[in-house]
Amino acid sequence: MNTKPHRPLRFVLFATGVTAIGGFLFGYDTAVINGANSYLTAHLGLNSTQEGLAGASAILGCIPGAMFAGFLSDRFGRKKMLFLCATLYAVSGLLSAIPRTFDQFLLARIISGLGIGASSMICPVYIAEIAPEKWRGRLGALFQLGIVTGIFLTLFVNLLIQGWGDEAWNTSVGWRWMLGMEVVPAIAFIALLFTVPESPRWLALRSRTDEARAILEQVDGPEHAATELAAIRAAVTQVEPPFSALFSGAYRRPLLLAVLLALFQQFCGINAIMYYSTKIFETAGAGKNAAFTSSVWVGLINLVFTFVAIAFVDRLGRRPLLLIGTAVQAVALGLVGWMFHVGQHGPLLLGCVVLFIAAFAMAMGPITWLFCSEIFPNQIRGRAMSVAAFVIWTACYIVAQTFPMLNDSPAIGPALTFGIYAAVSLASFFFVLLLIPETKGRTLEEIARMWKPVEGTSKGTAS
Repeated sequence: MNTKPHRPLRFVLFATGVTAIGGFLFGYDTAVINGANSYLTAHLGLNSTQEGLAGASAILGCIPGAMFAGFLSDRFGRKKMLFLCATLYAVSGLLSAIPRTFDQFLLARIISGLGIGASSMICPVYIAEIAPEKWRGRLGALFQLGIVTGIFLTLFVNLLIQGWGDEAWNTSVGWRWMLGMEVVPAIAFIALLFTVPESPRWLALRSRTDEARAILEQVDGPEHAATELAAIRAAVTQVEPPFSALFSGAYRRPLLLAVLLALFQQFCGINAIMYYSTKIFETAGAGKNAAFTSSVWVGLINLVFTFVAIAFVDRLGRRPLLLIGTAVQAVALGLVGWMFHVGQHGPLLLGCVVLFIAAFAMAMGPITWLFCSEIFPNQIRGRAMSVAAFVIWTACYIVAQTFPMLNDSPAIGPALTFGIYAAVSLASFFFVLLLIPETKGRTLEEIARMWKPVEGTSKGTAS
C-alpha cells in the first residue's frame, strides 16, 4: 500500500532521467574539446585561427540545430527528435575520432553541434510536457544536472586517457579516444529511448487521446490524466498557429521574456569561465597545475549547486532563486573584476569565481531552460523553445569569441571584462524583479492562460 504513490514518481523519474542523458551528452561534447584541443592542434599543425575554429565549430552547429528542431519536433514528435539527437552524437563521436584533415574534423564537430542545439531545445520541452506541475521544477532541473555532470566527468575522462600514454601518443592517438568515447553514452541513450513514451501533450494535440491518457495515468493516476486532457482540450482553440504568430498577440510577451532571459544567462559570462577557466587562472598568476586544480573546483561546484536548484525550485519557486542567484552573481563578478584591477590573486580570486559558479548553477543555469520550456502554449511550444535555444547559442558563441579579445586587450583587460559581466548580472536581477512571473505549481495550460488578454482589456496579465 505504501509503494503505490511512489510508482508514478518512478515512472516520471525514469523517463526524465533518460532524457537528461541528452544533457549529459551536451555537457560531454561541450567540454571534451578542451582536453583534446592542444593535441589535435599539434597533430594537424593548426594555426591559432584554426585552433579557435576547432573549439567553436560545435557552437556553429548548435545554432541551426536549435532553430530547426522546434519545427521538426512539433511536426514529428519529441521522441523521434530525441532519437535523432542521440544518433547525431554517436555519428559525431565516431567521425571526430577518425578525421584525416581539418575539414573532416570540422564537419564532425558541426554534426555534434546540431545534436547539442537540438537536444538543448527538445529535452527541456519533453520533461516539461511529461512532468506534473508539482514535480516539474525539480525534474526540469535534471537536464541541467545532466549538462554539468557531463562537463565535470569529461575533465576526468580526458585526464584518464592522457595517462594511457606519453605526449607523443596523446598527440597521435589520445585526442581521438577523448572525442570517440562519446559514442558509448550516445549508444546507451539510443537504447534507453526505446523504453520511454512520447510526450503526452504532443500526442493529445495530434488527437491520439487514448495514447496520451495511458501515459498521463502512469504519470500520476487516472484523475490527473482526466484533468490534464480536459485542460489540453480547453487550451486548443485554434489550428496550429504559423511561426509568425510568435511575434504577435498573446505569444509576444512570453517570447520576449524568454529571449531576454536567454541573453542574460549567457552575457553574464558563464561560458567565458567554463571555456577559459584555465586561461583565467593563469592570467591571474597561477601555474598550469594550480590552474587545472582551480578548474576542477569550478566544475565540482557547478555540479554540487545544481542539486540546490533541484531541492528548492519547487519549494521556493523560480523567482526567489533567480533573484538570489543574480544578486550573488553581480557581487561575485564585481569582486573578480576588482581583484584583477588591484592585482589581488590567489585563493580569494578562486573563491569569488567559485561563488559566481555556485550562484549561476542554482538559478540562472537550470531555471532559464526550465522557464523557457514551460511558458508557451502547447501548440507552439517547440518552435518557441527553438527561438530561445537559438538565442542562447548565438549569445554563447559571441561570448566565446569576444572573451579572449576583451581579456587580452590593453584598453579593456580582465578587470573591465568582469565588470561588464557584473553589470549584466545586476541588470538581470532587476529584469527578474520587475518582469518575470512565478510559474511554480501551475500546469502548463494555466501558465499559457497568463498571457491571454483579460476580458474587457487588450493587455495580458502575469498575475
